[in-house]
Amino acid sequence: MQPRRNRPGSRLEDWYSWQLTSEPEINPKSSLALKEYLQHCIYLHSANNDQNNPITVNDIVKLPNEQDPDVWQYEQLRQICQDLGQFVALLEPECTPTSCPEMKADEWLYLCAAHPQPNSCRAFEYMIHTLDGATALLCSDRYFPSRGSIKESSLRHYQAIARRLYRIFAHAWFHHRELFSDMENETRLYARFLAFATIHFKLVPDQLVIIPNSALGDVEIDVAEIVKRDEMVEDAETIAP
Repeated sequence: MQPRRNRPGSRLEDWYSWQLTSEPEINPKSSLALKEYLQHCIYLHSANNDQNNPITVNDIVKLPNEQDPDVWQYEQLRQICQDLGQFVALLEPECTPTSCPEMKADEWLYLCAAHPQPNSCRAFEYMIHTLDGATALLCSDRYFPSRGSIKESSLRHYQAIARRLYRIFAHAWFHHRELFSDMENETRLYARFLAFATIHFKLVPDQLVIIPNSALGDVEIDVAEIVKRDEMVEDAETIAP
């Protein structure tokens, strides 16, 4: 395994600048083996996504051999929260109280669960509340005391987290299309999330997926397993948390 460390005294431009050229592999000696493996796959996919390095979106999200699917989903959700947080920060200048007074995606209105009672929330605040809540839950010693095994009673949180994270993508697609497209062209974050949460692990029901397939651009995922999504929901609905 290649060492990946930001050494004391590293210059800012050298931060995270290690070269990962080998095939991704799981280090059995590391307590963060799946996290490191996942980040290695993401790095190779984004840094050199061509025929010389055929790491696909499906390679990033599919369960590695002989690994615990519950732990793998946990690491995927943590990484998505981290990456999505960077994108949400880019939305702040244009996702204002004036432009987005409510958390909507097209005609769908989403209620925020961060309040004593589910409540309408300004879109940017909703996204921050959602990411803060998901991160706090995934880092909770009460629900996830170990990254090596997941309590069965905690698995129920995966669907709720994934469903709420999807709404951030949906809002960005319908109301901040240019920023969404720039992000997706660079990171394939939505394609990763879609493959993970709707195909490989079924965390988000098909009827809640309202972003059309055209948002994926030229990214190929397991389309044979995707329900055709180009027929958009006709009636606007208010979705509880």
